[in-house]
Amino acid sequence: MNQVQQHEPGSSGAHPAGNPETEPKPRSLSAEVWDWAKTIVIAFVIMMLLNLFVFNLSMVKGQSMQPTLYEKERLFIDKIVYDFKAPSRGEIVVLHDPSDGPDKKEFLVKRVIGIPGDTVEVKDHKLYVNGQLKVEPYTEVEIQDPDFGPLKLDKDHYFVMGDNRHAGASKDSRSFGSVTSKAIVGRAEFIFWPVSQIKGL
Repeated sequence: MNQVQQHEPGSSGAHPAGNPETEPKPRSLSAEVWDWAKTIVIAFVIMMLLNLFVFNLSMVKGQSMQPTLYEKERLFIDKIVYDFKAPSRGEIVVLHDPSDGPDKKEFLVKRVIGIPGDTVEVKDHKLYVNGQLKVEPYTEVEIQDPDFGPLKLDKDHYFVMGDNRHAGASKDSRSFGSVTSKAIVGRAEFIFWPVSQIKGL
């Protein structure tokens, strides 16, 4: 009668003789710290490159874009979209402040009203683009500042305005003139803070 040989747990038959099972040596604290440091540095460099070339996070300052944007709201800015297309009417953009004087800021947030070839005019406190009355559902009052224009935009020139149409509430192309695409940093895509105000633009 054939017999099946069984090995009891823990018996010498569990592992070949002369080849004891070895456990991996624990990593030193310095090695763990070094790995974490490398990960953090790499992540920081990637974020800096993305922030430099791909996107930016910006905070709204001032009231010129109310009621669409309010002070201290945070925006996600797409910095590469205009490498593939030109700005369009109605888009909210971040641009370098082209004005001079003591109230000059580093960046402004405005809405594109006119694109190259357009004629922009404010007449009887209403906005006209190419002779057509512009319907602006994002504003809450008619334009209270003096009438403007007409102004025909040259090649690669854009007319920008703030959504706040109260008197003196927005410094925009009515005061500093049209801007070129070179001055435009990127397109505001959405509000990401505060959480209660998260929405696309």
